[in-house]
Amino acid sequence: MARIDRLPIETPKLPTATTLRVLARTGRFVRPYGWRIVVAVVALVTAASAMLAIGQGLRVAIDSGFLAGDPGALDGALAWLLLVVVVMAVATYVRFYFVSWLGERVTADLRRSVFDHILKMPPGWFEMTRTGEVISRLTSDTAMLDMVIGTSASLALRNLLLLAGGLVMLALTSLKLTLLVLVGVPLTVAPIVLSGRRARRLARASQDRLGDVGAYVDESLHEIRTMQAYVHEAADRRGFGERVEGAFDAARDRFRQRAALVATVILLVFGAIGVILWVGGHDVLAGRMSAGQLSAFVFYSVLVASAVAAISEVIGNLQRAAGATERLFELLEAVPEIAAPAQPVALPLPPRGEIAIDGVTFHYPSRPDAPALEDFSLSVRSGERVALVGPSGAGKTTVFQLLLRFYDPQAGRVRIDGIDFARCGPRGRQAPHRAGVAGSGDLRRERA
Repeated sequence: MARIDRLPIETPKLPTATTLRVLARTGRFVRPYGWRIVVAVVALVTAASAMLAIGQGLRVAIDSGFLAGDPGALDGALAWLLLVVVVMAVATYVRFYFVSWLGERVTADLRRSVFDHILKMPPGWFEMTRTGEVISRLTSDTAMLDMVIGTSASLALRNLLLLAGGLVMLALTSLKLTLLVLVGVPLTVAPIVLSGRRARRLARASQDRLGDVGAYVDESLHEIRTMQAYVHEAADRRGFGERVEGAFDAARDRFRQRAALVATVILLVFGAIGVILWVGGHDVLAGRMSAGQLSAFVFYSVLVASAVAAISEVIGNLQRAAGATERLFELLEAVPEIAAPAQPVALPLPPRGEIAIDGVTFHYPSRPDAPALEDFSLSVRSGERVALVGPSGAGKTTVFQLLLRFYDPQAGRVRIDGIDFARCGPRGRQAPHRAGVAGSGDLRRERA
């Protein structure tokens, strides 16, 4: 069975940009829901502040309660900690709900926008485009954005706040130990920055290979009768298997790089915490700081370490989402080749229904070397009926598609009531209703 291999989506490539700049292009879909963003941000700041306050409650509980042997101070510190935890839980609920709602809403709006734009594209674009890849972009790529907007973005902001706030609390607790932490932060951030470009490239490749799988499924199932008639099942199984394995290989490269990044960050971060415990422990034994201060410092160190590790994980998701965003905006920026003119010419009223095809030569986009029509002319007067008859491939369907302006000819003109079809306004997309063109380019004229 002969398979028509459609090309990947041929749209202008977006200029190289940073991940955040690429993701910022979704801003126009987020802006209409500004008040929900404000509520989510306030809840996020409240939850992060409550988390930072726990460290101070821990310090008071140890120094004023346990070590001082004061039950009242211990009870007060624990009650205060409980109140902070309640506030953090409520704020986390509000943040999670509003951010998740925003992710789903923006994803739905983006899907509708992309689909609406696709409906404007002429048949020639679909002839050169793999439908399965378009479906993949509408489903898996938008789902990736949903994950980023509804989860990863808020996690990134939350952990950035915890990182900044944790560093401030560390400095207030022990400046010497904080300097040790600051020495370790660049060592932790460096792998994230250095691997960013490669992570984004691997994420884009993974999404592309997944699009290949969807395109192959679409073509195979769409032509299932032809495939089974030519006993082509074995070849299609092999072809599908190759594409599935290609998608797996691309995903394996992506998560291997991501796993190496997370492991490196964890090793560096918790190695630094071990050094801090060693130095801080000696300070407690020497009386230079209290046990409560060291406990608070360790708590904030773990908080900062967890924030850095979480940010490294989120960056991987952001890199994947940047690749998905590029693919979606390539669809949105595809320009229809068939468009209404800037200054359309109205058809005469009442319409006469006269059709004139003058010296038309036309090649389908998928077959540029084989003309479907060559120097073809046809005239249909008002009230006249013409039947186009001939063998398959003679050009009968092509004539209809040119009259519907699904395509524009490479040479010649199609005129309706004496007006060039390409210059007609929106009504020009309607087929003439007084001149009947029926049937199927040899081409023989039959008068009614």
